[in-house]
Amino acid sequence: MILILGPCVIESRDNVFRIAEALMPYHEDCTKEFYFKASFDKANRTSIDSFRGLGMDEGLRILEEVKSNFGYRLLTDIHEPIQAATVAEVVDVLQIPALLSRQTDLLVAAALTPAIVNIKKGQFLAPHAMEYSVRKILKTRGCDEVGYEHAKKYGVWLTERGSSFGYGNLVVDMRGLKIMREFAPVVFDATHSVQMPASGESSSGGDSSFVPYLARAAAGVGVDGFFFETHFDPSCALSDGPNMIRLDELNHLIKQIDAIRMIIELN
Repeated sequence: MILILGPCVIESRDNVFRIAEALMPYHEDCTKEFYFKASFDKANRTSIDSFRGLGMDEGLRILEEVKSNFGYRLLTDIHEPIQAATVAEVVDVLQIPALLSRQTDLLVAAALTPAIVNIKKGQFLAPHAMEYSVRKILKTRGCDEVGYEHAKKYGVWLTERGSSFGYGNLVVDMRGLKIMREFAPVVFDATHSVQMPASGESSSGGDSSFVPYLARAAAGVGVDGFFFETHFDPSCALSDGPNMIRLDELNHLIKQIDAIRMIIELN
């Protein structure tokens, strides 16, 4: 099972290392393909005054330290084609933000690196439309065929993070997990799926109490992995705090997911 864990944004070196150290049991779990996630820049914050991160240079330096100290595989976002090659020298997975999931130049630049490319489904896109974003990566990497096994071989994932539902709310159509899994491995982002984007305030809201319900439902449908943003104290997080799972709540939820997956596999 792919498992992506970490804070929304790199707030400081000390903060990242405190969270990274707490996640070591998942790295040591041989049943998990664990990736540590943290963003060096949150380029799509609601307000211009919101904290965005420490920037690419400082952020990559900290991520390199995490890799060196803990041995973790890493995932982070890119927002511009020019970032792809440099960031891929440090991280194992380049993540394409949902709002940029159709940006051809960004997808092609990511595909030209050796990194896995994780494309977050746009909140504005139907699940089947993500096939075309997958095609852009595969075509760039020399594969003309589209399908789950081809995407897996050439390093393309899709991540579900909810669809726009009116103003300031998201909803997850669980049918989309199966639809997208026809042409790529699928990760379910349970924490961003409970986000309430631009909900009338200067930052997005959310309700993390729904994260376990959605995660268990996705496990029942069947996905390749899970994405949880986590923090030792989400109430003081500088980005996406209302959506995050506390570090001390992760273990119980992941055990539930493992149990559901085992039942599905037995049947």
